[in-house]
Amino acid sequence: MRVDWGMVGSRVSVSKPRKREEGRAAQPVWLAAAGSPAAVARVLVIGWAGRAPRLRAGLPAALNPRTTEDADISQIYGNTLGIKPSQKKALERTYRRRLAPDEVVSPELAGHLAAISRELGRQVGVLVDRQGVIDKVIVGDAHQIELPDVGRLRGGTGRFRGVRLVHTHLRGEPLTSDDLNDLALLRLDLVAVVEAQEDGRAGRVELAHLAPSDLSAAAAPEAEGGDPFVRVSAPSVHRLDFDFERTMRALEEEFSRRTRGGAGRRQQERALVIGVSPDEQHFQETLELVRSAGVEVSAVVRQKRGQLHPKTVIGRGKLQEAVLEGMRHAAAKAIFDVDLKPAQARAFEEATGLEPVDRTQLILDVFAQRAKSGEGKLQVELAQLKYQLPRLTGRGEAMSRLAGGIGTRGPGETVLEVDRRRIRDRIRLLEKRTEQLSVQRDLRRRRRRDSGIPVLSIVGYTNAGKSTLLNALTHSEVEVQDKLFMTLDPTSRRLRFPREGEVVITDTVGFIAELPEDLLAAFRATLEELGDADLLLHVVDASDPHLESKKEAVERVLEDLELGEIPVLLVLNKIDLVGSETAATLVTRFDGVAVSARTGAGLDDLIAAAEARLGRGRPLVPSYGAGAEAT
Repeated sequence: MRVDWGMVGSRVSVSKPRKREEGRAAQPVWLAAAGSPAAVARVLVIGWAGRAPRLRAGLPAALNPRTTEDADISQIYGNTLGIKPSQKKALERTYRRRLAPDEVVSPELAGHLAAISRELGRQVGVLVDRQGVIDKVIVGDAHQIELPDVGRLRGGTGRFRGVRLVHTHLRGEPLTSDDLNDLALLRLDLVAVVEAQEDGRAGRVELAHLAPSDLSAAAAPEAEGGDPFVRVSAPSVHRLDFDFERTMRALEEEFSRRTRGGAGRRQQERALVIGVSPDEQHFQETLELVRSAGVEVSAVVRQKRGQLHPKTVIGRGKLQEAVLEGMRHAAAKAIFDVDLKPAQARAFEEATGLEPVDRTQLILDVFAQRAKSGEGKLQVELAQLKYQLPRLTGRGEAMSRLAGGIGTRGPGETVLEVDRRRIRDRIRLLEKRTEQLSVQRDLRRRRRRDSGIPVLSIVGYTNAGKSTLLNALTHSEVEVQDKLFMTLDPTSRRLRFPREGEVVITDTVGFIAELPEDLLAAFRATLEELGDADLLLHVVDASDPHLESKKEAVERVLEDLELGEIPVLLVLNKIDLVGSETAATLVTRFDGVAVSARTGAGLDDLIAAAEARLGRGRPLVPSYGAGAEAT
């Protein structure tokens, strides 16, 4: 069949096909006359399935309805075993039905589904698109239906998939948890169930769709307090008062508005934080890392599992919760408090539509924001590339054509291989530069050793107050904030006091439990400076209830760096936040020195203890008592 559009006036010519397919009924198609927008000619076209898309290709978008030829009307999905030919034809006839834009389900379609469902003794459902066209017909068993692939999400923020599920229930039961799971995980427009009564007629109908978190009672009086779904029910389809088209448009506009934020206003990045570690301290530290990265925590999902789900990390119920919270709070990313395998990250993203970020990736992002010097940026980039390389490889070996064999010869490198090769080349270049930096640092350390100046290196858990202590001892102005990893580049201050002596104090990057190996390796050149220290000042937060576990985490890192032979002086910082009795108990228990870097209290004791550990007979620096506070 061929259609020639007349470009002058309202002429439309249709040439008939040479052969008419036997048994195919004529289908009416609406054509808009070119040059006359108001004139619409109803042309009866005799054709077959493969030609209709070509016919409609030239139609204006507003007058381009889909027809039954779009779908394979012989395709019935699901449990078709044991269905009689007559029953199969009845199911195929479902594709001929159409719904009005504002209808969830028409009385005719509901009656048709109920009659077939009761005759089969199985649930029967349809997926319907926004134009009211039946996209798929599905047959289940007496208790549930299994949905086929429903395609990709539609583009744009805050949008649903553009299809709704309507299916039958044989026993008049309400919407099930499986129905709501499908609604959330697949981001369907809505899910509706129709009761298939004993006599084959359609009975009670119930539907549900997603709702914004603060949906007003005026907009949806059916919504209950914490229920993420709006539910509507009616004793029959005829009495169902629900404008599908208007409701979907309003919902998508509301979700999009939340995602975009106010017009002209730069909105802070928002993320959903998912905790699967049973250790509450570990999860709280992840929340602190998120805050340090400048990301707003839109919602929190917790699932304490002894063992992670091998595919999606969290179970199906929590996947639904993640999707709902992500949509309702306009979160595009999900941050985990554990590290993910590439396959797990990919499966989670496919199931939820949220971009997964694991713990290592989060720490690397914080480091990338903090790096100010060229050296620090180089080391962070090296760690990031080492992290990305296996995940790039994990995107699918099917993309590789270098393995050889049938079907793989000839084309050469794919995009994946090119990307992997470039990353490896960049890693080698950065490693060479890191080695050069290591040599330069070694020369500086050698000069320092030859001068005989003692070196004190400040180490400790991140956010323990190391930079504040350096500022208090040297009257410097190193940036300090109540955030993790504020100091990334090492800072050294040399104090000169002609009569009392000299000392170099170095502040290094903070440590954290389970520090990523790639990050530790990338910063090895920086951490090598600790090896030349005459004394390590291990700063801990005396007010932290997890003081001991964090102290042990730092000691493990020092052991990994083979620094266990260097003398260590434990500095109990922030004693102004604890009582004097608690501070005295901690000093006795850990054999340390109690100070407050913020107020200057205890700094004289710290200097005296450092002199004793170094074995010097004269003071290293002058008094830091009242004089330091007044400065």
